Amino acid sequence: MSVMSAGTEARPSPWRAGLGRLAAGTALLTAVAMLPWLSGNDPALTVLRARSADQDPTPAQLAAVREQLGLDEGPFTHLAHWLGGLPRGDAGTSWVSGEAVLPQVTGAFAVSFTLMLGALVVTVAVAALASARTLYLGSRRRLHRGSGAIGVAVLAALPKFLLASLLATVCGVWLGWFPSSGWAGPASLVLPALALGVPSGAMIGGLLDQSLPAAFNEPWARTWHAYGYAPGRVAQHALRRALAGVLPQLLPTVVALVGGAVAVEKIFNIPGLGRLALDAAIAQDLPPLQTATLALILLGVVAGLLIQALRRALLGPALRDGALPAPHAPAASRGRFTRWAAVACGLVLLALVTAGLLRDPLHVDTAARLLPPSAAHPLGTDALGRDLLARLGHGALRTVGVALAVTAVCTLAGLLLGMAAQVGAGLTEVVSTMPAVLAGMLTTAVTGPSASGAALAVCLVGWTPYAAQAAALLEQERASGHMLASVSFGAGPGYLLRYHLLPAVLPGVLRNALLRLPTTVLVLASLGFLGLGEQPPTAEWGRLLSENQPYVELAPWTVLGPACALVLLSVLAVSATDAVAGRGPASVRTSRGSRGSDGKTFGRDTIPVIVSRSS
Repeated sequence: MSVMSAGTEARPSPWRAGLGRLAAGTALLTAVAMLPWLSGNDPALTVLRARSADQDPTPAQLAAVREQLGLDEGPFTHLAHWLGGLPRGDAGTSWVSGEAVLPQVTGAFAVSFTLMLGALVVTVAVAALASARTLYLGSRRRLHRGSGAIGVAVLAALPKFLLASLLATVCGVWLGWFPSSGWAGPASLVLPALALGVPSGAMIGGLLDQSLPAAFNEPWARTWHAYGYAPGRVAQHALRRALAGVLPQLLPTVVALVGGAVAVEKIFNIPGLGRLALDAAIAQDLPPLQTATLALILLGVVAGLLIQALRRALLGPALRDGALPAPHAPAASRGRFTRWAAVACGLVLLALVTAGLLRDPLHVDTAARLLPPSAAHPLGTDALGRDLLARLGHGALRTVGVALAVTAVCTLAGLLLGMAAQVGAGLTEVVSTMPAVLAGMLTTAVTGPSASGAALAVCLVGWTPYAAQAAALLEQERASGHMLASVSFGAGPGYLLRYHLLPAVLPGVLRNALLRLPTTVLVLASLGFLGLGEQPPTAEWGRLLSENQPYVELAPWTVLGPACALVLLSVLAVSATDAVAGRGPASVRTSRGSRGSDGKTFGRDTIPVIVSRSS
């Protein structure tokens, strides 16, 4: 391995990446085209019922629908006909309504794209607020761990559909500040953009806040501070350095704001692309579903290319020349408030679960429907009169256990595909465009509705954030000066992987996984709520939120318990990320360098850093 190849071998060629995107996109469109046939149900019956739910279909009517739609020709012939019409601007007609598909999809895409832009503004603003304290203190060499991560964890754990319901009720209905439903003008954008942008911004801001200390601890930052550089200039360069590793997380965020905002679109009655795709998938209306999927794929590819170009522009020529400074993560030091908050959250969560396990979660008392918290029912009752504390306690092990297992699988898969850049080139961008609901329908068509099927669906699409992050961190690590110097001294691939690459990638990916743990719970819940996952009356935290969401205005305590449990879980996860923080590359490689063929040891701290005031 040559010195320069170490910095470039993880970067796929444009041709290979383009072929990867084409292959992945074709596979996804083919899977979507086979959805009616995979389900085992008669597509003609599903379409006929979607056209008229009250109609009792006869064999003659079903045969007429099959002939009209060409269902007997099979999925591949239909897919070929649909693809053949795209160059002429013909995406077919809806099997249900008979209307042209392209105007429907373009109109819905325009609405979702506008909503995405508004949500991105909120996301950037929240992320800036979440990392502002670290940025200010780090530029003045006064950085220490505080309690800011707790607030970020609370915001990141807020379910978007629950936040949307609260905003629509309080700001839309009670106060009348903004429209609570419809899409009639700029004012209709505010509440859904807040519901989508606040949790996403907290997620991005939390990752950025955890990346900044390593940037401020790099040799150039210490040198600049010693030379008296202005804090603003130091903060600017540290932000560029930290953003390069966080920017890849914007890709799944952007796609989720367009295609995965189904719940928010339904609450605010927004005619967006995610809602159109879900309705088409449920009705097995293939032309609009395929066109919406293609639009999401194109959006994901374009967004991925733009984010990749922006990240490389932030890193500058140092990425190409292999002259990036190595991240020096400071030792983890949690503040006293953070430690006590983690202990308190753990004790409260344990007490809630223990108390709930002593009660019956399936006992129905219709005379006790939607009762407020009391001594008999500390968290109140749901719409069927079941004790919410009992359901919360009995659902804890299932909820957290399945979410942890899914997160572990997604993290491992993302890490492997992110590090195998030549194999995963383009795959991440395409798969990230696939909503979890659509993946759930595909897996349910094969395995049937079950908890394992929902977990498999999330695993199929949930690895993309970790793969994008791992690929970005790996590319930066390969372009660092100490890495190239280690190669020049004869370090082999196994040694580089163990003592350089893995320690550089693992901490950031693990922190990301722990921050996304509550989101995984909610995604699994959304699949169960749609009948694709865990079936009632099984107690599960996300299902508790979904089932009781319609009663937020009438009985807010029905969602307060599971929402608080998710917040407690998120705070514990952030505390775990603090334990991971600081166990990064510096702690491993400064103590043990790369030993070359001549017996000399070469580590990252032996590389001199020369900074001039004019640089």
